[in-house]
Amino acid sequence: MTLHELTRHAWHGSARTPLQPLDVAFAQFCQQQQPSEWLQHRWLAALTSYQWGRGHACLDLRDWSTQAAAVLGWTPEQCQALPADLASTAPHLPWAQGEQSPLVWDGQRLYLRRAWQAEQTIRENLSARLQRHITAPANLSLQLDGLFGPTGTTPDMQREACAHAAAHAVTLITGGPGTGKTTTVVKLLRLLQANASAPLHVVLTAPTGKAAARLSQTMAQARSLLPEQEAQVLPDTALTLHRWLLTDAAQAHSSNPPDVVVVDEASMIDLELMARLLQAVPLSARLILLGDKDQLASVEAGAVMAQLCQGHWLSSHTISLVHSHRFDATQGIGRWARAANRGDRAGLRALWEEAPQGCFASDAVVSRLSEPHSTHTDTLQQIKQGWQPWLDELAEFQSASSHCSDASATALLQSFTRMGVLCAVREGRWGVQGFNRQLQHALGFADQAWFVGRPVMARRNDYALGLMNGDLGLCLPKMVEGTIRLRVAFADANGGVRWQVPGRLDDVDTVFAMTVHQSQGSEFEHVLLVLPDQPVPLLTRELIYTGMTRAKKRLCVWAPAPEWLMQAVEKQVQRSGGLD
Repeated sequence: MTLHELTRHAWHGSARTPLQPLDVAFAQFCQQQQPSEWLQHRWLAALTSYQWGRGHACLDLRDWSTQAAAVLGWTPEQCQALPADLASTAPHLPWAQGEQSPLVWDGQRLYLRRAWQAEQTIRENLSARLQRHITAPANLSLQLDGLFGPTGTTPDMQREACAHAAAHAVTLITGGPGTGKTTTVVKLLRLLQANASAPLHVVLTAPTGKAAARLSQTMAQARSLLPEQEAQVLPDTALTLHRWLLTDAAQAHSSNPPDVVVVDEASMIDLELMARLLQAVPLSARLILLGDKDQLASVEAGAVMAQLCQGHWLSSHTISLVHSHRFDATQGIGRWARAANRGDRAGLRALWEEAPQGCFASDAVVSRLSEPHSTHTDTLQQIKQGWQPWLDELAEFQSASSHCSDASATALLQSFTRMGVLCAVREGRWGVQGFNRQLQHALGFADQAWFVGRPVMARRNDYALGLMNGDLGLCLPKMVEGTIRLRVAFADANGGVRWQVPGRLDDVDTVFAMTVHQSQGSEFEHVLLVLPDQPVPLLTRELIYTGMTRAKKRLCVWAPAPEWLMQAVEKQVQRSGGLD
């Protein structure tokens, strides 16, 4: 079958399928390199590519005859386009034979070789680490009493995490917001240093600039509360994972290998990046992975943290922190997040009916909006009130003669990020593109490319400018060689700011509103979670839970069609892969 014929069969049969041109082109490439007479083989290649594009490590063919629609996310009508006996032909796939084949057939799963190799690297590397023998300190219990106090009747999971890490090379610590993951790490590092004969070399890293900055701030706060001698063990700066891999990891093996590597927000790390990370961390180092297995998985392929936490081979090395010091699970934001995370549709429906109507209505911790029009003037004015303190601070710098100091820029960045508008989708009336335009006008800003107060977020790593994907900045007036110029202030890891020329920022988004994906690694005092008015594939339990738990004090859920919110919490992301 030619590329044209396969394309026509995929798109213009009885049901249009979601196969992308790249998927079909990959199948045709395989066919051109080594022809196969089986139509099923071309479909298998195309579907494996398709699944990779959807974030799956592989095409899972277990129970294919009954599970095809669920695995692919297709409707039954779309699945009718699939040829019969698809799974039974996979073991004979010519493009999955040999060590250099583009596909790999492994235990009822079909992989792109790059994905299979990444999984093998992760599995083999972690297995090697688990075989390391580490002797726990003889007086460990007494040392833990010094950090946590005597043990009580209820297990202290933070204590359990420290005890495990003291005696093992790999520890996974998972828990929701406010459960004390980074607090646990502070005590863990103090414990490890107390039993070391020399100062430990500790690396702190996180996938995004925001997450790294938050980790740096947490460590700075912890250092300020400790005696000087104990504070010295805590690093003062966390690096983004990409920056550490690019600049420091290569030298670490030879000149100054780390003793401990702590990775925060590990749920955001995709399959190939996790493989690179494990290869960069010396086998002699302790590895601590922190994350929330219930959050959204990485944007790229893989659900590494969730699968590792769920897998039997690492279950004894996974510590779950369940007590939130921020949210009470029986009320407010904690109650909503718990219902969403459990897929409790009836419970969430009851909470929705109880919540007051209006954006941050009265003094309610959680409120709701069901206004069906995203451009509703009164609603946008309610949202504006959430930013009013920031707007009042910004007003001082909107005159032609005012300019902003580093301290003022830092204060404005902090003030702006007290409020977060998070959208489930990027495009459409209910997506960030539409909402950013609407909020820009509602907040009274000019309709131009660069203006005082424009918030932007970097969309990719730019090492020349020192910006990482996810870094947030504000456009502000700055005095430059005696002249006031527009510059963009980005927070740095040390609590200061870095100024950039707007013209050099060629890949940034305006972020009065951002996607829930973009908000990972961030916290806001107040969050408005905006959902679309129709079902979309992205609307899942993980997205709802992640969006809700970005809020620290108050939450408003805007659901123009509440039935899709209730359905979304019953829809759980299940990414295919072999790490579990």
